[in-house]
Amino acid sequence: MNETIGKPETGEYLPYYEKYVSLVPDADILTVLGRQIEETAGLLDSIPEAQANFRYAPDKWSIKELVGHLIDTERIFAYRALRFARNDKTPLSGYEQDDYVSNASFDSCPLTDLASELKSVRQSTLFLFKHLDKNAWMRRGVANDSEASVRALAHIIAGHELHHRQILRSRYLSAMGLVRTGSGSDLVST
Repeated sequence: MNETIGKPETGEYLPYYEKYVSLVPDADILTVLGRQIEETAGLLDSIPEAQANFRYAPDKWSIKELVGHLIDTERIFAYRALRFARNDKTPLSGYEQDDYVSNASFDSCPLTDLASELKSVRQSTLFLFKHLDKNAWMRRGVANDSEASVRALAHIIAGHELHHRQILRSRYLSAMGLVRTGSGSDLVST
């Protein structure tokens, strides 16, 4: 049912989200979403549970909270995409990411459970997007007082995950003295 959907134009989302959309390769968004979750899950599987509550600074989220944030954000943006794809014109409110994290108990969950949940949420997101026709991809709605298209939301979801994966590598794993070996997801202490 799905046709190849191109990247959104800048008028299809707030300028703030360009930092996410620009990270997404110029490839079929469904392929990108499917491939990247496996890469992120592989990276998460390489992090020892004993280090999953690590924070690279006192006021920053733990690794588990970062993963929980990815889960919550994908659910919210996929819900927005569902509403917009179904041509629901009811404006949706925004959400405060820090409040969501502080009111969750991500640090008490095993990292393996959070990684599995993230994969499940992504699978659900993929099923939603796979069954959209071209008209649905181009529909727009309003969330957080700004307009966005469904295809922009798909790219924001992908770019948001890529953004946080980069932060996980550069700020968390490097501060923990862990680096990736080769192209795999195995970590070694430095």
